Amino acid sequence: MSLHDDAVLVLKGYAPEAAHGDQAELRQAYLDHLARHDDGMWKVCGAGHVTASALVIDPERGQVLLTLHRKLRMWLQMGGHCEPQDVGLEAAALREATEESGITGLTLLPGGPVRLDRHPIPSPCNWHLDVQYAALAPAGAAERISEESLELRWFGYEDVPGVADASVVRLLEATRSRL
Repeated sequence: MSLHDDAVLVLKGYAPEAAHGDQAELRQAYLDHLARHDDGMWKVCGAGHVTASALVIDPERGQVLLTLHRKLRMWLQMGGHCEPQDVGLEAAALREATEESGITGLTLLPGGPVRLDRHPIPSPCNWHLDVQYAALAPAGAAERISEESLELRWFGYEDVPGVADASVVRLLEATRSRL
């Protein structure tokens, strides 16, 4: 199965608790995008492309690990572009979270994606159609900064709204509702 086909299956199976509002609309927009663009998973698609991310969370400590993104200079969850070797969106999200956090042994929160978030990105990418997961950090996890980050830092749940944008806050809220 191709990554494109996997993404379609994941999105068709994505059923947020509130099957209305922006999540239902985004789900349909993502599916429409993939139906129109065979290259809709890749950076070369000028209309935008599907990306995968994961919020690294330590529920025992009530903290999340955010990256100060090198290019965007914003505190964000781990994530980014899908790669040809990714067998699916879950694999892409887990790979990105592991690469960017340096933490081995991450596991995705069961139940599939936590949220969808579409956001503009500087050209040539134009739009990211992000499929967002949550990754649970193992006990004693030690992070290690990657070249994509200026900094990695653990934040208490209550501190996230003060440092991150609304999309990260919504992702944290949705993740906490599933713990």
